[in-house]
Amino acid sequence: MNPVKNNQPPSYRGRFAPSPTGPLHFGSLVAALGSYLDARANHGEWLVRMEDLDQTREIKGSADEILRTLDRFGFKWEGEIIRQSRRTDAYAHALNVLNRDDLAYPCGCTRKEINIAARPGIESAAYPGTCRQGLRAGRKERAIRLRTFDNPSGFEDLIQGEVTQNLASDIGDFIIRRADGYHAYQLAVVVDDAWQDITHIVRGADLLLSTPRQIHLQQLLELPTPVYAHLPLAVDANGRKLSKQYKDAPVENRHPLPALLQALHHLGQPLPDERPTGIDDFWDWAISNWQLENVPAKPTLQPH
Repeated sequence: MNPVKNNQPPSYRGRFAPSPTGPLHFGSLVAALGSYLDARANHGEWLVRMEDLDQTREIKGSADEILRTLDRFGFKWEGEIIRQSRRTDAYAHALNVLNRDDLAYPCGCTRKEINIAARPGIESAAYPGTCRQGLRAGRKERAIRLRTFDNPSGFEDLIQGEVTQNLASDIGDFIIRRADGYHAYQLAVVVDDAWQDITHIVRGADLLLSTPRQIHLQQLLELPTPVYAHLPLAVDANGRKLSKQYKDAPVENRHPLPALLQALHHLGQPLPDERPTGIDDFWDWAISNWQLENVPAKPTLQPH
């Protein structure tokens, strides 16, 4: 059963949207903590959404493990947990709207062909628009791409400052339904944020350059654009982002307080003069002393 929608949009509604590809690690804890503290300090709501759209990457049982960890760390969320795997009809509807308005088109290119056609020898090049005017003879549809336009697209991030991209030249027409049939992250997250009335998105800076694409989709679908704040990533000694992809160590469930204090320090917040006696004391201190303007744009060294 889906939660009842309120006709009056909230003044602040944030969210944490992990992918169930492994246990919660420190980088994810930082994202959860930052989004939670900003919501609670602004007397807002905080939701949790499982971004499990790509079933090929999901690790069985990890979604429940992430929720148990959040609970043990004292996070409290509103409403039921929305799972993207159950929202495919909504993404298909949005895709139909874009197709109807000629804002999307089928693409038959492989990744290798795109790289060769755009900039030989350079990976991750902008899509050159090969299929923009229609599929070439003998080619079958692989993915569906969204049209981009040759003009600057930007927004003011509350932490990172002004961010500007020209989507047409920097990214090119990007995929909104993949060759394997899954709807792409960019489309799904935009549809879900609007459906859940999300007003503020506080998340890791690894998604900073995805935001202009999401704003472009919001505009084409006539959806509201939330306020964005991108937190500094948690990195190792070599500057690599901590990630489940690299099997970085999960946070310690049995003793959450040290990890919470470390994450609070990472976010540039003051630490209490005396160590909190428990989780409730930590949350009282952290919420009442939260200052988004103190969050650094770049990672800082962690205490040992």
